[in-house]
Amino acid sequence: MHTPRHPGRVLVEEILEPMGITQTAFASHLGWTFARLNEIANARRGITPDSALALSEAIEGTTPEFWLDLQRDWDLFLARPIHDRVPPYPFLAESGKVSCVSGVMKKYAAPDRSDD
Repeated sequence: MHTPRHPGRVLVEEILEPMGITQTAFASHLGWTFARLNEIANARRGITPDSALALSEAIEGTTPEFWLDLQRDWDLFLARPIHDRVPPYPFLAESGKVSCVSGVMKKYAAPDRSDD
């Protein structure tokens, strides 16, 4: 399993720095304080839906889902080593129950839809 990157590091190292944009200038453009952007950049703050929307609007070619997916991957990477496993609930072994869960998974695990 690969180690995911925090979305703030991706933002700074793969977008802002190569383009010669400072955190100060970008924070100003977003209407954020420098502290807010710097905390995201240094992995001390996560990407929220609001920040994902702002980043995707400011950086053409990215989407809110892109930023939130990076955050989700980072959060799960940190949570997995300390998570105490929970056994499956017994009713899932009953006939017909698994297909219900499968149907829900198919319905809601569809590819990202920008028209929601």
